[in-house]
Amino acid sequence: MEPPAAPLDTTPDPAIVQPPGANPPAAPREQQQEQLRIGESGQFSEGPEDRGLLESSMRLKPHEAQSYRKKALWVSWVSIIVTLALAVAAFTVSVMRYSASSFGFAFDATLDVLSSAIVLWRYSNAAAVHSAHREYMACVILGVIFLLSSICIVIKAIHDLAKRVLPEVDDFLYSVSVLSGILCTVLAVIKFMLGKVLTSRALITDGFNSLVGGIMGFSILLSAEVFKHNSSVWFLDGSIGVLIGLTISAYGIKLLIDMVPRVRQTRHYEMFE
Repeated sequence: MEPPAAPLDTTPDPAIVQPPGANPPAAPREQQQEQLRIGESGQFSEGPEDRGLLESSMRLKPHEAQSYRKKALWVSWVSIIVTLALAVAAFTVSVMRYSASSFGFAFDATLDVLSSAIVLWRYSNAAAVHSAHREYMACVILGVIFLLSSICIVIKAIHDLAKRVLPEVDDFLYSVSVLSGILCTVLAVIKFMLGKVLTSRALITDGFNSLVGGIMGFSILLSAEVFKHNSSVWFLDGSIGVLIGLTISAYGIKLLIDMVPRVRQTRHYEMFE
């Protein structure tokens, strides 16, 4: 007996009806659109920096960011007042006592005033607290200032070494050294803490400059004390000035290398400017 014929209204099996070598049936339109959306989301997902924002935009709530911004402004104002007074005192010591490291500290204190002023500009706009472009621009300006200041510090220190200028030691030099070392170190710690929270390279750079000022303040005390007990080590003061100048120069160069490309990458993101 022959097998019964299949009913006419039965849907044929695609695996049997489809000719050999033919392409498989196309996926439904909804499935294709879903796959396209998944591919686009994976391909064009952006981090905060890709949108012209700092990492702090994902960590801090709006009111927290504004609170830390105001703290950064206050610290910058205090830093400007303190370091400006220290710069005047250090320049006075440098002229009266022929101290290369005092001159280096005075120049670094002046640099600290400028860097704090740049931080003020950086956070003067409340809407730009997370702006990467504004952050990187501030860092580039700081890098240029660092380079110019380091050149002056190194030239002055080398001149004093070549002329065998001997520093004079007195209580005024000690007072300026201790006061500047303590104040600058405290300011540096506060700036580092705020810079870490706000993910601000400009604030961290300002803190580095204050830290250098604190080290230079204590180095003035060290070189003066060594010279007081052993006059043959007259070159220590100038050598410290050269070392500090080269350190600031290296940091400035590193800052420019890191930040100039980022300024170019974020130049289109000026929505907060």
